[in-house]
Amino acid sequence: MIATIISERKKHYPVLLNEIISIITPQNGGTFIDCTFGQGGYTKKILEFSNTKIIALDRDKDTKKIALDFEKKFKTRFLFKNKKFSEINDLDLRKEKIKAVIFDLGYSYIQIKDPKKGLSFNTFGELNMKIGLNNFSAKEVINKLDKKDLEKIFKFFGDENDSKRIAYKIIKERKIEEIDTQKLVKIIESSKRKKNYKIHNATKVFQALRIFVNKEISELIYGLIHAAKIVDEGGIIAVVNFHSLEDKIIKYFFRSLSEIKSVSRYMPHTKERANPFKLINKKPITPSAKEIKENPPSRSAKLRFVIKEKNIPNFKTDILDKFNYLIKIENYSEKLWKNYF
Repeated sequence: MIATIISERKKHYPVLLNEIISIITPQNGGTFIDCTFGQGGYTKKILEFSNTKIIALDRDKDTKKIALDFEKKFKTRFLFKNKKFSEINDLDLRKEKIKAVIFDLGYSYIQIKDPKKGLSFNTFGELNMKIGLNNFSAKEVINKLDKKDLEKIFKFFGDENDSKRIAYKIIKERKIEEIDTQKLVKIIESSKRKKNYKIHNATKVFQALRIFVNKEISELIYGLIHAAKIVDEGGIIAVVNFHSLEDKIIKYFFRSLSEIKSVSRYMPHTKERANPFKLINKKPITPSAKEIKENPPSRSAKLRFVIKEKNIPNFKTDILDKFNYLIKIENYSEKLWKNYF
């Protein structure tokens, strides 16, 4: 067991590492927040430069073991907190000037292959998907939520075309017996009208469940809002994402804070509104052919970043209104939470 973990750790590649480093420039020193500490890939590289400090976050309690090694080696230059994105504003940053906030929204090979986490349809672990600091599991979602709720989760979080057929079959089958990982995979495969030859038939449903269980949409949105408030003037928010829904949210948020909204030519001329952030590249940065060859899962990665030009304490953003329909779907989880009381 130990040998397996060590072997898999060697396979961990921090995605777009060189590009991240060139953007946040740790060689010039500063305090950085790594919101997805994981295996410590970004953090380790940043701390190689003198006069740097890392505040690392991760909701996965298993990362605490790795964090302890960093604490022993880097002492006061490294601080770890077992927190979610939405809890960034709970950090005591009164004495800190944050040079950059970094998010890597991917999951490590170790997490995916861990049967206890139940993220993969290729394992015989429990239908779980809880990364950490969760209130419910995917097993509860599948076996307790109603047909319409399941349909929306699969459709909006997984872009699953056969969401209705799959939800119907789940409701039918769970009346006979409780649904586990392998049973769910069989239900999905039997419900698909067309076989997908590019990805496994269960990929989209499992992605949707993972997003729902971990409230990834709400966490990302609140994480971005908090990051925009705490990063110092001249600082950077950098986000690596891996699927279109995440990218859509990040892209919208960055543009909303960096572009002057168009106004009618019939409106009286007023002083232009100051934008708190500057968007350098409208198109995302993607991995090189060399990186994709060394680490094939990186092929879907996209890196977007913005630079804070002005400290505007009460900046306006409509991101919560824009993606409220997704947050409402995530809040179906309240139906599960009520079952505990």
